[in-house]
Amino acid sequence: MDVADAAEHVRPIIADVRDEGASAIHRWTIALDGIAPASLRVPADRIAAAVESLDPIVRAALLEAINRARAVHLDQRRSDVTTQVAPGGTVTERWIPVDRVGLYVPGGRAVYPSSVVMNVVPAQVAGVRSLAVVSPPQRDFEGWPHPTVLAACALLGVDEVYAVGGAQAVAMLAYGVDLPDGMRCEPVDLVTGPGNIYVTAAKRALQGVIGIDSEAGPTEIAVLADAAANASHIAADLISQAEHDVLAAALLVTDSLDLADAVDAEVIRQVSRTKHRERITESLGGVQSAIVLVDDLEAGLRVIDAYAAEHLEVHTADARAVAMRVRNAGAIFVGTWAPVSLGDYCAGSNHVLPTAGSARHSSGLSVQSFLRGVHIIDYDEQALVDVSGHVIALAHAEDLPGHGDAVRARVDPAFGR
Repeated sequence: MDVADAAEHVRPIIADVRDEGASAIHRWTIALDGIAPASLRVPADRIAAAVESLDPIVRAALLEAINRARAVHLDQRRSDVTTQVAPGGTVTERWIPVDRVGLYVPGGRAVYPSSVVMNVVPAQVAGVRSLAVVSPPQRDFEGWPHPTVLAACALLGVDEVYAVGGAQAVAMLAYGVDLPDGMRCEPVDLVTGPGNIYVTAAKRALQGVIGIDSEAGPTEIAVLADAAANASHIAADLISQAEHDVLAAALLVTDSLDLADAVDAEVIRQVSRTKHRERITESLGGVQSAIVLVDDLEAGLRVIDAYAAEHLEVHTADARAVAMRVRNAGAIFVGTWAPVSLGDYCAGSNHVLPTAGSARHSSGLSVQSFLRGVHIIDYDEQALVDVSGHVIALAHAEDLPGHGDAVRARVDPAFGR
C-alpha cells in the first residue's frame, strides 16, 4: 500500500471527524485501536504521575537530550533584517512564529519520547505560543499514551496532550473539536511529526487546511565506506535502523568487496542475538535494502547523492572532508564515533528528517519549520517617485494597466483629469 491507496481509507475518517467531532473520534479509535481512553485529553494528574514514576536513568537521558537539542536549535533562531533598497525605501523581513502547532508522536511497535523532544524543542525555541501533542492510546496503559511519552511532555512543559492517533488525530488537529467535558481542542495551523502511512495520508489530504512538515516514509540509512571501515560498527548501524520497521531501508555503498563480505557476515552474526530479529531480517532482506559495490569513492558519492538518504554515515579516510562533499542527505554522520543512534537521541541534531529521496529538496525539522517570513515594505513619497517609471513600464509590459495606474495616482498630478 502507498500513500495514495491509504488516502481512500482516511477520507471517511476525516469527513466523520469534521462533521461529528468527538463522537467520531471515539468511534474510530475503538474500531482502529481497540480501546478508547476515559477522555480524549489526558488529565493533568496522569501527566504528573508519569513524570513522577519515570525511571531516573531515563529522566536524566531525556533531560540531556532536551538540553543538547535546545543548544543546537537556539543557534537556528532568525533575526529580522531591514534592507535599504533606495533612499527612503526599505524592505524588512520579519520572522513570525506559527501561532498554534499540533505535534504527532507515534505509538505502535516502539515508544518514542525522543519524538516529543525533537518536535517540541524547535517549536518552543521558535516562539510558538500554543502546542498540542497527540499520541495513540495504548491498551497496556488504560487507553492513555505511553507514560514515557507523557513524562517527556511534562519535562518540556507541555500540558495539552490527547490520547488520539491515526488519521482521526490529524483531523482533530485540523478542524478542532469540542470535547465531552466542555473543553475544546482548538484547530492548529501546522502539524508536525512522523506517523504511519495513514497519518501521512491524512496530512496530505488536509494540507491546505493545515500546514505540514513533511510526508514521513519508512526510515532509511545509507553508509558510504571504504576498505578501512569497521565492519562490526557498520553492521550494528544497519541493524539499528532496520529494527524500526519491516519496510526500513538499509544501504551500504562501498568500493571494497572484502568490506562488503565482512559486513554481510557481521549482520548475520549480530541479528541472531538481536531482540527484533524477525523484523530486522525482513527489512534487510527486502528489495529496499542492499549492498552496492562501486568502482571508487567518486562513484560512491554519485550513488549517495542520487539516493538522498534520510540518514547517511560516512566511514572513509578523511571522513569529514568526504561528508562535506555530499549534497543530498537528511543528516550526515561523520566517522566511527557518530552513529545514527546518536542523532536519534542525544547528538543535539533533529531526527525528524526527509525520507524517500526528498532530501534532494527538503530539510529536517528545525526552528525554521515553525517560522514564517513576512516582508514589510516601507517607502516614502520620493522613493516611490524615483522608481515609478520602472513600475509603470513593467505593468505596461504585462498588460496590467491598473497596476501602473495605482502608482500614477500617487505620483502624477495629471492622473484622473
